[in-house]
Amino acid sequence: MDEAIKPKNDPYASLRYKEFKFFLVIRFALIFALSMQFSIIEWKVYSLTKNPLNIGLMGLAEFIPAFSLALFAGNIVDKREKQGMVMKCLMGYLVIGAGLFMLTWDDLVAGIPQSAILMMIYVLLFCGGVLRAFVSPSNFSLLGVLVPRELYINATTWSTSSWQTGAIAGPVLGGLCIAWLGVHWAMLVVLGFMLLALAAVMQIGKKPVHFKDIGETVKERLKKGLQFVWNTKVLLNAMALDMFGVLFGGSVAMITIYAQDILHVGAEGFGMLRAAPAVGSCIILLVLAHRPIVTKPGLKLLAAVFGFGICIIIFGLSKTFALSLLALFASGMLDGVSMIIRQTILQLKTPDDMRGRVSSVSSVFVSSSNELGSFESGLAARIMGPVASVVFGGCMTLGVVITTYIISPAMRKLDWRR
Repeated sequence: MDEAIKPKNDPYASLRYKEFKFFLVIRFALIFALSMQFSIIEWKVYSLTKNPLNIGLMGLAEFIPAFSLALFAGNIVDKREKQGMVMKCLMGYLVIGAGLFMLTWDDLVAGIPQSAILMMIYVLLFCGGVLRAFVSPSNFSLLGVLVPRELYINATTWSTSSWQTGAIAGPVLGGLCIAWLGVHWAMLVVLGFMLLALAAVMQIGKKPVHFKDIGETVKERLKKGLQFVWNTKVLLNAMALDMFGVLFGGSVAMITIYAQDILHVGAEGFGMLRAAPAVGSCIILLVLAHRPIVTKPGLKLLAAVFGFGICIIIFGLSKTFALSLLALFASGMLDGVSMIIRQTILQLKTPDDMRGRVSSVSSVFVSSSNELGSFESGLAARIMGPVASVVFGGCMTLGVVITTYIISPAMRKLDWRR
């Protein structure tokens, strides 16, 4: 195996870098705050309207700016200092969180029409989508300068584990806080974790910028980034596979409906269902930190996404809380495997001076597909009903995997050793 990509025997190697540990705190605290915030607002919106399409519109409000600005954001990130970019994004999220805190204050919004409150929520989520276009490539680029290249596989595993741990705790605490404190005061907890992320990024020093001005226009730089992804087929295949898998397998958007109207498990059960995929993912990520994927990563990626689709179908058909929880847990484990492989491909195949642009292309395929998947799920649920929409999504995910296996020899033959 090439020394540049050989995983170290020490599973904690990247954790021995002080700034990388603060980076993990940022990853954990930010996704904790955002996932908790979204689940709280999702609960609030559905409680007000009882319309699954409104949940879909929440995802669409974030998707539009994140998708539209992604490539331009990546170009800006490539030219700017990465720690400063992350700090600015976190400050923006604090402002948005404060706005949502105010909108969930019943005494403050008393007398304001429900439609106006919903519109203001969508506007703030839209602003969050703008920030997402910048924060994703900024975080990706920052990780690349905090540890040496030979530790990318190890660092990616821990970074993803930190992200997933936050994704576990956020919805769980969100559900519990809704039950214990109410929606409004639960939003105050969100703001606390955003402040924690901001404090952590202040512990990371300024980093060198690899950008070299050679007189290229913005159009030329964006074109160069797109051409790189297009010509690196394994990157393109991995991004496309995940995009369509998340787009059609986005059952998370339906968990609110399942918790309230199908399984009847209340806010506590809602939190457990939201957390189940992340719990499964976190467990498998900790295993992979000690036993990294070394052989046949492409085939293992395809198998993981196929299994994910099966789990979504089981969840869609389930009428019992225990089976639904188990299906979501297993889907998270399989998604964790695919996540590590995708992120490792991205880190290893991307030059330092193109990290922002390539990560932005990835966010168009991957990150934004979460919001578009939420909209697709909400629209499908409106047309077909929640059960049929989830099962349909799972079946489409299986079709995407089969198609990718047939048309993508680069994915079938992917090997870290070559």
